[in-house]
Amino acid sequence: MMNSNAIPSSVPPTIPKYCIRDIELWGFRNITEFRDHLLSENGVKTGTLIAINAEKVLATERDAQLRALIKDADYKYADGVSMIASIRRKYPDAHVERVPGADLWETLMHRAGQLGTPVFLIGGRQEVLAKTEDKLRRQWNVNIVGSQNGYFTPAERDALFERVKASGAQIVTVAMGSPRQEILMRDCRKVYPDALYMGVGGTYDVFIGAVKRAPKGWQKLGLEWLYRLLNQPSRLPRQLKLLRFVYYYYSRRL
Repeated sequence: MMNSNAIPSSVPPTIPKYCIRDIELWGFRNITEFRDHLLSENGVKTGTLIAINAEKVLATERDAQLRALIKDADYKYADGVSMIASIRRKYPDAHVERVPGADLWETLMHRAGQLGTPVFLIGGRQEVLAKTEDKLRRQWNVNIVGSQNGYFTPAERDALFERVKASGAQIVTVAMGSPRQEILMRDCRKVYPDALYMGVGGTYDVFIGAVKRAPKGWQKLGLEWLYRLLNQPSRLPRQLKLLRFVYYYYSRRL
């Protein structure tokens, strides 16, 4: 099915690009500017959206496949506060704000509901996916044309890709964690390139309230990571790995 409202990925020359540890990030000034570029009354930009934070930057150093997936993505954006701090340190004149992936997804879903944009959801447990669909329809009247939980076999992938294609979805969001979601988006785009693909990690769980997000005050201070750590101390080994990025920051090896 050909999507008549799809617009090839492109970014206006007025939007700067910043390079952090060999990853090029688009410097949209804020989430509204980014959303309006991706989805408007004129149509939907095609391509792949990948949120970048310090953890993912470090992961690319030991995972060649993930590095290639991120390099090929059309829209890399600064999700973590560490990325914004790094951009501002390396590019003192940069005017860029953090774009949390969960917030970008919600504002895209809200706009999709307003415009009647067809959406396909992939990933998560079946009960989480069902609640996400229900809330999206009730809250924003989102036109969900198909869905698939994250528990399918490799043999079922091709059938899923054909379902996405047949649905005519203009936005496909994938909540499977990295790098599984990036791999799936890459492979699905080979079958159906005429959509905007967005990796969203655990966003569905946050959206339905199954996972509590840090209060707004913590988010504004850039302390969402600390809030998660205090509520889930088992994350400490994962956080300690980020000391390498701290080293990059202070030694100006960004």
